[in-house]
Amino acid sequence: MSLLSIFATAILPIVAIATAGFLLGSTRDVEAGSLNTVTVYVLVPALVFHTLTTTELGGETLVSIAVGVFLFTGVMATLAQGTGTALGNAEPLLGTFVLVSVFSNAGNYGIPVSEFAFGSLGRSTAVVYIVAQSVAMYTLGVYLAARGDGSDWREGMRAIFAIPLIYTVVAALAARWLGVVPPADTAVMETLKLVGDSAIPVMLLILGIELAETDYSAAALQVTPAVGLKMLVAPVVAVGIATVVGFENQTVARVFVLECAMPAAVTTLILTGEFAGETAGDLAATEYASTAIFVSTLVSVPLLTGLIAVLQSGMIL
Repeated sequence: MSLLSIFATAILPIVAIATAGFLLGSTRDVEAGSLNTVTVYVLVPALVFHTLTTTELGGETLVSIAVGVFLFTGVMATLAQGTGTALGNAEPLLGTFVLVSVFSNAGNYGIPVSEFAFGSLGRSTAVVYIVAQSVAMYTLGVYLAARGDGSDWREGMRAIFAIPLIYTVVAALAARWLGVVPPADTAVMETLKLVGDSAIPVMLLILGIELAETDYSAAALQVTPAVGLKMLVAPVVAVGIATVVGFENQTVARVFVLECAMPAAVTTLILTGEFAGETAGDLAATEYASTAIFVSTLVSVPLLTGLIAVLQSGMIL
């Protein structure tokens, strides 16, 4: 496939829906908070449960994806910590630098891109990826955001148990293990599929709305090192991790790399705003995070188009 056709089939639909959200957020007083609540408590649980109970991925593959995510998070956090320190960043900007360099927008960007690029297996892999990353984000991520302010990072760890995600994963895996998953054509499963499918366009609309609310003028140049780590170094690290883990399915390995290469996660801004302290200089940690999210999302369009072409061609993995 040519780069143009890859862009048209895998990236353009994502950009179009996110742009609709951006225009809506720019022209109307729309709060993304309510949509986020609906997504977190209704749409994503339905998507995760239906995907985990119907996916063809075996238990060994699920574990491999989780191990890959944790290894990738550890390696990237180490690289970002060293780079940020060498650049002279102090807390809380250092913690924010690490956050936006490590954690990918694997949900409201990564899931639809993976599905458009690699089909249903891409979506299943992306869902498992985001489950594992959520655990890392609400443990290590909260620690990184809070360490400069002395905030209680344990509050962030408790957040894992305050949202339905962890319970949905347990319920889905238990249903598979016990063999009590309802047939796909039953009303229960079709309803879950309908609700879960709606999560993807809603998450893209939320992404656009949140980008429209981003003040990116203050730190466009200062975020360049973090964006470079996220968009250029992370895919290379991901290829190495995928090789070490040794995924049995090549498509799963390629989606894993694609998810790692996503732009900075919007959740990093939420964690920074909740746990990071005041910045002594003229740039707040929240401004740094929002700018990194915006810039990395913009540059991701051509970079991901090229990466998908490489992955689909089989040149790597």
